[in-house]
Amino acid sequence: MMSLRSLAAGLVVAAISLPASMAAAAETNVAVAANFTEAAKEIAAAFKEKTGDEAALSFGSTGQLYTQISQDAPFEVFLAADDERPAKAVSEGYAVEGSAFTYAIGKIVLWSTDADLVSGEDTLRSGDFNKISIANPTTAPYGAAAVETMKALGVYDDLEPKIVQGNNIAQAFQFVQTGNAELGFVALSQIAANSEGSRWEVPVDLYTPIKQDAVLLKKGEESAAAKAFLDFLKGPEAGAIIEKYGYGTAAGS
Repeated sequence: MMSLRSLAAGLVVAAISLPASMAAAAETNVAVAANFTEAAKEIAAAFKEKTGDEAALSFGSTGQLYTQISQDAPFEVFLAADDERPAKAVSEGYAVEGSAFTYAIGKIVLWSTDADLVSGEDTLRSGDFNKISIANPTTAPYGAAAVETMKALGVYDDLEPKIVQGNNIAQAFQFVQTGNAELGFVALSQIAANSEGSRWEVPVDLYTPIKQDAVLLKKGEESAAAKAFLDFLKGPEAGAIIEKYGYGTAAGS
């Protein structure tokens, strides 16, 4: 029968034999803008496979997430859908100065599950629909871009009574997907792998570029996992995933 001393020695040897990535595995809490949901999940999986560390993701509109950060939520990293909130987090003392960078450049699309409905800006001008969904323009940058687009085309006043607002871009997408709105402004990333329905990729000169910045929060200042995740996000492996989901990058388009 194995003695306690022998068992303890065996456990020590087993621990020493673990790969460094497993032995040092850690977790970081990451607040992620809703438009980046699927891309973030894939990036987190690749990050875990490469480092052994886990990125625990929480999704919401950028405004909602910022409110939670200001109320002492345990987030260590913030992936916003704009560049304003990360800068604000730094200026208000919630984030580490000098840590912000643009990880993705978002694009909006007018989309419908009806293959014949969306044919370009003329669809908006005709107004031949009952409901159009957008994300809340106050808290969600993609919603603000949708409003900016409609105003640039001179159709906002006519369409305003038909607008239904989602709390974030994920809910705006769901309104179209479930038929609660015939069409809506969604993130290109949400339909990048979906060829169904009809769509119009909004020309980028109709709205302010959606620069999405990431920042290290003060709660992650001493977290090796948080810093490693941000380093991974800057790298080529994450960059390829970001582009696959229809985003531009600071280094690319």
